[in-house]
Amino acid sequence: MDNISENNQTGADPPPLDPEIRDAIYRAVASEPLACALNMKLLELERGSSCVEMRYDPGTMSNIYNRAHGGAIFSLIDEAFETASQTGGTIAVALNVNVTYVQSPAKPMRLFARASETSRTRKTAGYDIRVTDENQQLIATCQALAYFTGKPLPF
Repeated sequence: MDNISENNQTGADPPPLDPEIRDAIYRAVASEPLACALNMKLLELERGSSCVEMRYDPGTMSNIYNRAHGGAIFSLIDEAFETASQTGGTIAVALNVNVTYVQSPAKPMRLFARASETSRTRKTAGYDIRVTDENQQLIATCQALAYFTGKPLPF
């Protein structure tokens, strides 16, 4: 099989997200220590996609140049990637994450990471992730590859 899911090969939409999985992922993010420490909130979740918000705080998320720390932006990207890739109900882990930082937010504001599945095989899936600020300005882009372990979600 090539990099397109069987559903996409037939032109059909992917199956809807199981409500129990949706609820479990929302609960997991709400109690995840790093997500809580960085004030992240899961806003949207569908099969293969998600949107996560983080309030950028220059007082705690700046680097030595008083710009947004790449690790803070990466954490937001990773949270969107993590949530989108778990929607099939099995544990997915990152194989590769490639981030391009476009610009830094200049002041405290809300940032949004939107992850969308772009390809899927039985064991892997590709994701496009875009970070924008509350004014729709592009902050970063990312291409990521997930590996599906086949193990059920532990929550």
